[in-house]
Amino acid sequence: MANILVVEDDIIINQVICEFLKENKYNVVPVFDGQIALEKFNSETFDLIILDIMIPSISGIELLKEIRKNSDVPIMMLTAINDEYTQLISFNNMISDYVVKPFSPTILVKRVENILRNTTKENNIILNDIIIKVNEGTVLHNKNEVILTKKEYDILVYLAKKTGKIVPREQLMSAIWGYDDSYSRVLDNHMKNLRKKLPSLPLKTIVGRGYQIEEI
Repeated sequence: MANILVVEDDIIINQVICEFLKENKYNVVPVFDGQIALEKFNSETFDLIILDIMIPSISGIELLKEIRKNSDVPIMMLTAINDEYTQLISFNNMISDYVVKPFSPTILVKRVENILRNTTKENNIILNDIIIKVNEGTVLHNKNEVILTKKEYDILVYLAKKTGKIVPREQLMSAIWGYDDSYSRVLDNHMKNLRKKLPSLPLKTIVGRGYQIEEI
């Protein structure tokens, strides 16, 4: 079941979106404030974000830019703003769709289905004998499920999606925990556990630079 963050400060619109999505078997997390949305994003894993632009604390555009520093999660902009400049900024920050209010909730659900369908190719990541089923939130090793904590799983997926690239320690801390304390030992403990649970994981520590899952 896809997990969708709905960021919309109009209570009625937010409720309508959430109800239609729930009826179509999606799990939804409604928020009404940009800062709270950022905190939710940093603490949970989402398959899609529906994002209004005119929201309190942090505008939708600023929130979009902040999310894009660490994530390529699909984002649908949902707004009354219809000018070309705003749409260009949004698409330049790799949004998946731009929906202008007023909108049909039924069509909105179809757009959500389309976005998620187009991202299904990313739902299975294969690393040697390890399969990460991103859409299901599970990890298999030699066809047997491996139980990971949420943080371990988030670290694995984040690094796996950047296979071949060196991910700085600070970037990983910021993406998973929401802060970039490079001296914290919490990340080392999670890496140790990942290597123990998934011994065939092609994970390297690049001293002084960060971590890398090697291309196979």
